[in-house]
Amino acid sequence: MAIRFRALGFGLLIVAGACPLVRGAELVTLKNGFALNCVRREVVGDKVRLFFAGKSADAESSNYMDVAADSVIEVQTVPDVPEADAAKGSESGELVPTKEEMHEMLVHAGAAHHIDEDLLASVVRAESGGQVRAVSRTGAQGLMQLMPGTAKTLGVADSFRAEQNIAGGTAYLDALLTRYHDDAALALAAYNAGPGAVDRYHGVPPYRETRAYVARVIREFNRRKQMAIMAQAK
Repeated sequence: MAIRFRALGFGLLIVAGACPLVRGAELVTLKNGFALNCVRREVVGDKVRLFFAGKSADAESSNYMDVAADSVIEVQTVPDVPEADAAKGSESGELVPTKEEMHEMLVHAGAAHHIDEDLLASVVRAESGGQVRAVSRTGAQGLMQLMPGTAKTLGVADSFRAEQNIAGGTAYLDALLTRYHDDAALALAAYNAGPGAVDRYHGVPPYRETRAYVARVIREFNRRKQMAIMAQAK
């Protein structure tokens, strides 16, 4: 069976947590309500680049996300966590999964619902920046930012468990794609603003946040597909 962007019949789309705290970090709070733990920040033009913990210096240098400078409303220093506590977190399964483990989760969930894993990865990046324990100001939780009520309906017992969150978020996105006849823009808008808003406006709602969200997900999806094409061409 074909994988849907579910396979929408075209290539690229066009639109018309916490990190392991084994050492000192910063808690960066954004206007959208997300609070992200980062090991350092850099100003890049009109953006602030937030770097997340990696298993090596090289991994850390490539593990980042850019946010608008004016979206940062507070930065707090997070104290070091003793190594013993970090190990305890590992035993309880609360540490962020590796990049490879995350990829496997997305591939598995995508295959189960016939949704391109790059779309799922793009949603995760837009929703939480890959932060397993991200919580929004409205109470949405985890990688794919599930509201507690939605998570319960989807059978997600713990939204901060990466595999459960991805499974639930993917199932919800699947339902939205079905509802909107595989119209990715409408499904993504409904994921962000709710199906009621999409139905009320008979399309992507005129909310700046929602329209920016849809564009951000599609832009990331395009980037991933372009990188894959370039990698195949080498």
